[in-house]
Amino acid sequence: MLEPMHPRPDAVVFDLDGTLVDTVPARIAAWAEVLAAAGVGAEPGTLEPAIGMDGRALARQVAAVAGRSLTDAEAEEIDRLAGERFDHHNRAPRPLAGARDALARLDAAGVTWAIATSSRAAQVDASVGALALDRRPRIVDGSRVAHAKPAPDLLLLAAHELGVEPEQTWYVGDSTWDMRAAVAAGMRPIAVLAGAAVDAGALRAAGATAVLATLDELDVEA
Repeated sequence: MLEPMHPRPDAVVFDLDGTLVDTVPARIAAWAEVLAAAGVGAEPGTLEPAIGMDGRALARQVAAVAGRSLTDAEAEEIDRLAGERFDHHNRAPRPLAGARDALARLDAAGVTWAIATSSRAAQVDASVGALALDRRPRIVDGSRVAHAKPAPDLLLLAAHELGVEPEQTWYVGDSTWDMRAAVAAGMRPIAVLAGAAVDAGALRAAGATAVLATLDELDVEA
């Protein structure tokens, strides 16, 4: 459970892939295929910790490890193609443990929430649909900001649309990029391990103030 000294938040903002829905393996497979086709080999150990960051930045980072530099146009195209391949792999996504119940608890407690994801708008629907919610949630996706995670832009836009101050908001994610974005936004960074490609140590080093095994442990009343 979360430490009781932390006050109840005014809002909670969630990452989507790997946090609410089990899609990280599909992301890794999609990136591996597209990068290989572009002549940029990438081992899983290189890709796993990069999942969750801005796709264009991910393409450049992995290419740099392979001794390649990409133009803006090349990085944009690789990111777009990776999104298309993700759609191919993400045919039957599953909610992660505790995700639906956590969202229901927030609704019951009167705590507003939203999703802020680096994914492009076209890649969001299948993952959100897997949650089988009774209404479409508020979503801020990577197409709405100039800089996705680890920049704070997505999170700050979500807070603005929810009408809350970042300092009174929790951000819940599964990647180091989520934690860094939350720190930069002034939100409380909370990590969840159930769908993560990295371990608790890496998440804490990136700024997580709490690391949960699953979203069953997310408690705004703690």
